Amino acid sequence: MAKVWLENNEVKGDIDLSIFDYGQMREIRLGLESNLDVSYYVKPEYNWAQMKEIRIGLMKNLDVSAYAKPEFTSDQMEVIRLGLEENLDVSAYMNLEYNRDQMEEILLGLENNLDVAAYAKPEYNCYQMKEIRLGLMKDLDVSVYAKPEFASDQMEVIRLGLEENLDVSVYARSEYDWAQMEEIRLGLMKDLYVSIYAKPEYDWEQMKEIRLGLKDNLDVSAYARPEYNIYQMKKIRSDLANALDNTPKKMDL
Repeated sequence: MAKVWLENNEVKGDIDLSIFDYGQMREIRLGLESNLDVSYYVKPEYNWAQMKEIRIGLMKNLDVSAYAKPEFTSDQMEVIRLGLEENLDVSAYMNLEYNRDQMEEILLGLENNLDVAAYAKPEYNCYQMKEIRLGLMKDLDVSVYAKPEFASDQMEVIRLGLEENLDVSVYARSEYDWAQMEEIRLGLMKDLYVSIYAKPEYDWEQMKEIRLGLKDNLDVSAYARPEYNIYQMKKIRSDLANALDNTPKKMDL
């Protein structure tokens, strides 16, 4: 184990200090000036930013051995250090497979006493983790959408539906993209008969045209056909709306 010390305000050591660059030497000096056990990070395999995170941990009397490993980036080290400062179980995310953003989402969950096991999985990116975390914070049944096959924007639409007590089973299917899911969700919010257009063969714009027709009480069967493009659907919907407006009303007696 290398030994370094301050002598006449200069860093001395029993190793060749020229192997360290300016930033690394600065962190070694700062540690020595604070009477820290810099042996934890006086290693050329640590860059200055990694050394800094270890030094900060030592200053706060943390067990830096948890993250004083060259394979962790300085960003990963920081998130582990922050968890240690809060006395959290950092083992939940102290995994090289997680990048900084994933680690942060797990840290946020731990800070809110959530069951992070629902999303502390490398197969989820940070955006998917966020959607699951937000669902847990609202006591939702996240198992409906906590599935790697759902992208984060799909997860969001399912989560919003759960928050609104909608029957998300109608659209919580991976064959729908998020925009299709959103059109079905908007229909459910208005109590529309979404089964007419909740079909993967309709793209989201076609779904929208059918939804708008249903909202206006039009006979959408006239254009609810996958072979019609949105311009044809718009034209038929407009004609139906105009015909409805021109329908003679019964006189009030």
